[in-house]
Amino acid sequence: MKWEKKGLIFQVDGSLPWARSHAQVPLVERIDDERLRIYYGTRDDKNRTRTSFIEVRADNPREIIYQHPQPILELGEPGTFDDAGVMPSEIVRYKGRSYFFYVGWNTGHTARYRTALGLAVSEDNRSFKKVATGPVMDRGIHDPVAVSCQAIVIEDDLWRTWYMSYTAWREVEGLMEPSYEIKYAESRDGIEWKREGITSVALEGEEGGLACPTVIHEEGRYRMWYSVRGQKNYRLDKSASYRIGYAESADGIHFERKDHLAGLDVSAEGWDSAMVAYPNVIRQGKKLLMFYNGNGFGASGLGWAECMS
Repeated sequence: MKWEKKGLIFQVDGSLPWARSHAQVPLVERIDDERLRIYYGTRDDKNRTRTSFIEVRADNPREIIYQHPQPILELGEPGTFDDAGVMPSEIVRYKGRSYFFYVGWNTGHTARYRTALGLAVSEDNRSFKKVATGPVMDRGIHDPVAVSCQAIVIEDDLWRTWYMSYTAWREVEGLMEPSYEIKYAESRDGIEWKREGITSVALEGEEGGLACPTVIHEEGRYRMWYSVRGQKNYRLDKSASYRIGYAESADGIHFERKDHLAGLDVSAEGWDSAMVAYPNVIRQGKKLLMFYNGNGFGASGLGWAECMS
């Protein structure tokens, strides 16, 4: 497949105390035929993350028609899993309600941070309320380190998810660094998840992380896009930084990696010249739209590309 880059959509301007930098991990929702909503994670002066959104024209996402003036969720109370961060992960509509899954995180000691997955629900798709003070998916027997960003597809009332599972924290060139791959789980309500330790997409070679899957099921195949990075110096070394990966599956559980078909790489210059990361893909008529971050894990903003596929 071949993606045509359309450019930068949005950067935070640093004027709000809760949004000093980053528009990270874009999550796109179709509101109606004319509007798309893009949720993003943004950071304050203490590097804590909150989530807000913009709305753009569906036929021209470069045109922003609304910018939400505050976060949609607040940080958790001290000591809870989301006391330092609330980042977008997935949103699905089910039986008239909107289910917003988010990555909650707090700081660590031996590991620099710890993540888990929380859930908030909305009746009007605008105001969200956390279902609990704790996460709906956390580290456990099959995910002993941490869990993070997920994709969800609901089929015949079965909730299917592909999520980041942290495999280890290791010291790399004097800094503790995480590794993570993509695993699979199922649920009947989006709250209680059955995990059996199934890896859908595994790390290969010198890779350090597979991040933020997005999945579309159409024409008898599951298509997944995700981010791939190296183990060492991926923040500064362009060759080791995030790129877009791609995989396919017939059953939605075991995926075959076809990264060479991803079709989108860094630009020669500009906002996405060092990395392309955290893809979120939706179908818009005959086109696929990919929303993604560029340099600095979202510090340079978020943009989009189109594919006639």
